[in-house]
Amino acid sequence: MSLQGKTAVITGSNSGIGLGVAWELARAGADVVLNSFTDNDEDHELAEKIAKETDTKARYIKADMSKGDECRALIEQAGACDILVNNAGIQYVAAIDEFPVEKWDAIIAINLSSSFHTTAAALPKMRSAGWGRVINIASAHGLTASPYKSAYVSAKHGVVGMTKVIALETAQEPITANAICPGYVLTPLVEAQIPDTMREYDMSREDVIKNVMLERQPSKEFATVEQLGGTCVFLCSPAADQITGTTISVDGGWTAL
Repeated sequence: MSLQGKTAVITGSNSGIGLGVAWELARAGADVVLNSFTDNDEDHELAEKIAKETDTKARYIKADMSKGDECRALIEQAGACDILVNNAGIQYVAAIDEFPVEKWDAIIAINLSSSFHTTAAALPKMRSAGWGRVINIASAHGLTASPYKSAYVSAKHGVVGMTKVIALETAQEPITANAICPGYVLTPLVEAQIPDTMREYDMSREDVIKNVMLERQPSKEFATVEQLGGTCVFLCSPAADQITGTTISVDGGWTAL
């Protein structure tokens, strides 16, 4: 399939899952808008590289996803927004009675509220264009829970719920809304944690991956950013026209347990 003529806005996309999604959408022909809260030369160079290698248009727009007005401004600056991928997210781990309030507020703002603001700004553009896709990157933690991740689990459950509401509100329009729920994904951030974990547990790389990092992932394999990007491309295809308001787990069987 081709996404030529479509514009995709991907939040939190200068690294990791978001960047992987941007690459796959661009390879499918979409023009892409990258985003994060920084504004470095490297950010703009990423967009230039994608544009050059995929023969599409790519831009980088700075916007802080913890601030609702900047979330909405991102969509307005993008101009068109046929495909919205809400990916931006942060994490913090602590017991509920020790969880810093400022960390709770930041996680809810970036992981949940940002998706509300960007979607609210994007839907009128999708309606005007006569086609749209809202894809929310949730998590296995949007369907299940782990201790010490109260803010993250709450936010991701909220993302799944909001996805269903968006789908119902657009059910009779050529717009769909779905959530992708990844398990553990091999990103540069995760890769960088492996050596320290090997030293901490005095284990080999293979044992750390299978028995520590992927303890809850039955496949014992990481998902890849390319697989998540491919799932996004599928959700933009005609084959997915009647897939809306649901979750797609890319978690190696985690939520089957």
